[in-house]
Amino acid sequence: MEVGVPLTVVGSQGEADVICSLLRAHGIECGERETDFSAQSGGGQREVLVAQTDLALAQKLLNCSSD
Repeated sequence: MEVGVPLTVVGSQGEADVICSLLRAHGIECGERETDFSAQSGGGQREVLVAQTDLALAQKLLNCSSD
């Protein structure tokens, strides 16, 4: 994936893995990385990234899965 745009920030690698699995199951390429905030606080927060063209669909999938 080329440079992505932020979709969401989650508290752990496991959460990022679950979200990326959901997105990939729907044909959305994604990636994740440690947030700058995590490095400063010593936390494990991860930022999930998607392509700009997939952002709206990815947001819709996350909103549906949290209901």
